[in-house]
Amino acid sequence: MNKCIELARQAEGMTSPNPLVGCIILNPDGKIISTGYHQKYGENHAERDALLKIDNAKDCTLIVNLEPCSHYGKTPPCADLIIEKGIKTVVYGMQDVNPIVAGNGLKKLKDAGIEIIGPVLEKECLKLNEVFIKNQIEHKTFVALKTATTIDGKIATQCNDSKWITSDNARNEVKNIRKKYDAILTSSATVIADNPTMEHKKKIILDRTLKTDFVNTKIYKQGEIYVFYNENLTPPIIPNINFMPAPVKNEKLDINYILTKLYELKIMSVLIEAGGMVNNAFLPHIDKLYHFIAPKILGDNNGKSCFYGNVIEKISECTELKFEQFQSYPPDVLITYTK
Repeated sequence: MNKCIELARQAEGMTSPNPLVGCIILNPDGKIISTGYHQKYGENHAERDALLKIDNAKDCTLIVNLEPCSHYGKTPPCADLIIEKGIKTVVYGMQDVNPIVAGNGLKKLKDAGIEIIGPVLEKECLKLNEVFIKNQIEHKTFVALKTATTIDGKIATQCNDSKWITSDNARNEVKNIRKKYDAILTSSATVIADNPTMEHKKKIILDRTLKTDFVNTKIYKQGEIYVFYNENLTPPIIPNINFMPAPVKNEKLDINYILTKLYELKIMSVLIEAGGMVNNAFLPHIDKLYHFIAPKILGDNNGKSCFYGNVIEKISECTELKFEQFQSYPPDVLITYTK
């Protein structure tokens, strides 16, 4: 099953809104004779990818991290092909949470006389498809947030100098993280302060007062762009930029409205990369936090913090997260948390 997960991860960022799926086929002697994975939305599912690479799958064992589908979508049901090819045993990692499938694929296979084994490594399989699971169960966009700080939690000096807190190693990993998500989101303050490129297929900018330079700023030069702004203003007409009116509460864009709109736009996952105030606004909504820490100390109380805006009197009022993973990108470290 670990091999299936490894195969599935090759397509991170490519299958949305579909899940990540990898598949292995063993012959009756237990030898791997084919592998496959769902490479891109609309293309063959992992089981079909693996089965179509071999001529004979009779009495073989098929291992897959997610229950085979039983319905017609962009491709025919994988369960039907598994039965047709004469697979003897199916080992699965987790049951599909999609209500269209949700046990129906396993039932169809079992009714056809195929031995069913599972779930196997269910916890790992659930983690692999955490985005898909939230989409299916909650009908909401999965929200991740990335921040890079000094040891004392600063993302910039009081003069907004932030280049560079972390090393090339850490910043290269940020690019890898971005690829996993449907879109990245930042604020007008970050755009004005840093003029970042943030190369990505979809970019979301929160610009309440429409104050950024939409023509000359680098972030607007590439990708599918969505700009959320105060619904009472009139935006300019600029090719390739989608201006999205949003309600304002307490002089801030309504985060709940924006997240609802992202899901309507079929943006199944988003990575927040912004300043402390926007980070803090999204904090109640995040599912995952990537925290890069450099071995540097600013020691300036006026430096820019990665989260700010709350008035907290008691430690019991803090937002609590769960540790997920520790990774090293010398000289920096990355700590990943979940809600």
